[in-house]
Amino acid sequence: MSSSLSARGIAVKILAEVTQNGASLSQSLTQQLPALALEQRPLAQEICYGVLRWYYNLNHIAQKLLRKPLKGKKYAIHLLFLIGLYQLIYLRIPEHAVVHETVNETKRLQLAWASGLINALLRNFLRQKDTLLPSNKHFYSVENAALEHPKWLQQQIKTDWEEDWQTIFIANQQHPPLFLRINPLHHSPASYLQYLQKEHIAASICPPPTQQAILLENAIAVQKLPGFQAGWASVQDRAAQLAAHILSPQAGENILDACAAPGGKTAHLLEITPTIQLVSVDKDARRLLKIQENLERLDYHATTIVADLTDTQHSWLADPSLRFDRILLDAPCSATGVIRRHPDIKLLRQQQDIITLQQLQQHILNALWLLLKPKGHLLYATCSILRSENDKQIANFLTHHSDARECQIHADWGRNMPHGRQILPGEQAMDGFYYALLQKIS
Repeated sequence: MSSSLSARGIAVKILAEVTQNGASLSQSLTQQLPALALEQRPLAQEICYGVLRWYYNLNHIAQKLLRKPLKGKKYAIHLLFLIGLYQLIYLRIPEHAVVHETVNETKRLQLAWASGLINALLRNFLRQKDTLLPSNKHFYSVENAALEHPKWLQQQIKTDWEEDWQTIFIANQQHPPLFLRINPLHHSPASYLQYLQKEHIAASICPPPTQQAILLENAIAVQKLPGFQAGWASVQDRAAQLAAHILSPQAGENILDACAAPGGKTAHLLEITPTIQLVSVDKDARRLLKIQENLERLDYHATTIVADLTDTQHSWLADPSLRFDRILLDAPCSATGVIRRHPDIKLLRQQQDIITLQQLQQHILNALWLLLKPKGHLLYATCSILRSENDKQIANFLTHHSDARECQIHADWGRNMPHGRQILPGEQAMDGFYYALLQKIS
């Protein structure tokens, strides 16, 4: 590939990593976007998110127009075709500009042989678009949104949420809002809002249940946020901001934040109760560095440990003197509650992954329960909407632990489940999250 890639060229590279190699979109963006000039990065990011958000529809159209699949070394041309289709269907870019730039990209990618093919495919689409596009031209209809999910996930969501699956599918296809969590040690939401207004950044204070949240009308680079490097504000969805307050740490307590990376909840715990003794654990050393970077920016301290929480023989987990008053478990999960933020989940997650994740959640819950002091509390959290990972997981745990009881979470957000509370994507503009609070009786 040419060293002078444009936004579309970098998008081809990122989409190939996701669709062929199973890479995370966010990780690929972090690695690849720095190769672009600053002014080109928003378009590259928009294309990557958009193509993955509408991947099934775009692929369906491409298959109708292609005489034979573009595989192997030709797969980059297939992705470039999807990129052209996405711009023509979903973005307000003049058609002639889309065709011209997409054709030119074949030369930048050193695939000039395909310039005529891409030109013909895109122009053929424009001639037939009235018949090729979904019969319901409203792309955010339930029908179209549902088809943008793999069949196994469509069925599971419909099974778990018989009355709500339509709104879930539609919410998953929306652009996610950008929320800030204002550090109360520096500002109230009202005072920080004044700084945003001075910078002509449109925003509003969020009502309860969150206490420190501000909604930005438009996404902007964090470097442009007033006082960001000084720790005045952090980016965090409203649903995730509930965790620290539900756990309700008290001054001087020993707190464990398990599976803590990238550290948003770690920082929030310290913001609301700075005098706690906090330990943050994650098995990924690279992700643990992100926690340390966040804590450094916010000028907080926590003990960070690299450990696999399923390895009960690990020297740290096996220490009988180490016990905690409260534990926050942000459990590994399917992430089906945050698809609007991570559309690659729809391609990367497989049905068989759910059983593996359930077993992993169970192992971690059992291991952490041993570290909890009598009368202590454990908050189980996921960003999943699948009941097998949430209330059914907690039901199973309570069945096998006679020393555990569930503490009711009284709230006006989400919905009360047989165990815990569930937020569905888009409810009160929040991501899909699940919480269950447990207490160790003895």
